[in-house]
Amino acid sequence: MHNRRFHRKKYSWLSWALSIGIPIIVILLLRIFVFGVYVVPSGSMQNTLLIGDHILTLKLDGKWTPLRRGDVIVFKDPGHWLTAAQDDVMGGGFLVKRLIGLPGDTVACCTSQGLVTINGVPINEESYLYPGNPPSLIKFDVKVTPGHIFVMGDHRNISADSRYHLNEDDGLVPISDVVGVVKLVWWPIDRWRYIGDPSSVYRNVGGVSGAYE
Repeated sequence: MHNRRFHRKKYSWLSWALSIGIPIIVILLLRIFVFGVYVVPSGSMQNTLLIGDHILTLKLDGKWTPLRRGDVIVFKDPGHWLTAAQDDVMGGGFLVKRLIGLPGDTVACCTSQGLVTINGVPINEESYLYPGNPPSLIKFDVKVTPGHIFVMGDHRNISADSRYHLNEDDGLVPISDVVGVVKLVWWPIDRWRYIGDPSSVYRNVGGVSGAYE
């Protein structure tokens, strides 16, 4: 009788441990291999992302599915883009910007109307640009090389993006440095929202539509 009670007690503890442990393991595996969580450190992506927004990224994009023009991406600092203070805030040297040019694209600015062009096609970015910001105050003309992308922040006037690093490999970011595509803002709760699909902005742009690593 004593052994029977002992086995029942042992089984109940094992059952409890499994019921707690398995979900934790699943969450950890998802966190490691599927999802990334970051805090936005600056205003360079306003008003799409605000300072302090907690964002969720999907790590599979760029690895198993193509990156697309317009994706909001998190990537490792490709080479001293961040100051030490910014690096501490972001945690680990990551940046968040919008993907504008894919491998093979020619990204340039500006037309007589002040618009950015991709492969000679002007794009209208009003849907995500910070109110009152022109597409760019910096002129550039960059051919995106294989395995790289061209990125810009939505708050163009304060975003130290590819345009500010044209003397460093034309400001291009290796696709291998991309760690995820932002899918939603999950905190604070009043900012919870899905990051929409801006692909219509690039509808008439020729060339490739997506890129793998």
